[in-house]
Amino acid sequence: MTEKSTDANATLGDETFMTADDLKAYMKELERAKASKEFAVMEGADKARAELERTLSKPVELTAEKIHEITAALQMKMRLAAQRGETEIMVMRFPNSLCTDRGRAINYAEEGWPDTLTGRPKQAYEFWRDHLKPSHYRLKAMIIDWPNGMPGDVGFFLSWA
Repeated sequence: MTEKSTDANATLGDETFMTADDLKAYMKELERAKASKEFAVMEGADKARAELERTLSKPVELTAEKIHEITAALQMKMRLAAQRGETEIMVMRFPNSLCTDRGRAINYAEEGWPDTLTGRPKQAYEFWRDHLKPSHYRLKAMIIDWPNGMPGDVGFFLSWA
C-alpha cells in the first residue's frame, strides 16, 4: 500500500488502520457523546417538567364553555373505555409537588387528602365533586410512579364500576 492510499484511508475515517490507543480514544469519545446526549435529553425533560408544574399550578378559568369542553372530552374518553370493557380511566396525571405534602396523604389514603391539592389538580377534584360525584362517579387518587424509590406523579382515576 502506498503512503498516498494510507493517507486517504485516514482522511476518510477508515478505522481499520487505527492503533489500539486511537481506537480506545475513539470509544471514549463515543461514550462522552452518548452521555452528553443523555444529559441533554434529561435536561430537556427537567425543563418540560418544570414548565408543566408552572402550568398546572395556575388555576384555569372555569367558564360555562370550559366546563362544556371538559365534560365533552370526558364523555368521549369514558365511552371509548366502556367500549373496551373498562370501568376506569386516568383523567389526570401531575407532579406530587402540586400537593402541599408532596403526595403523602394520597399515598396513605388519609382522610382529607383533597385539602393538600393546589392549582389545577385542586380544580379537577372540585370539578369531580361538583359535577361528577352527584352522578355516582368515583375518583381515586394514587401515586403512580416511584422514581428512585420515592413518591412521584399522582394519578386521578375516574371510575363508574
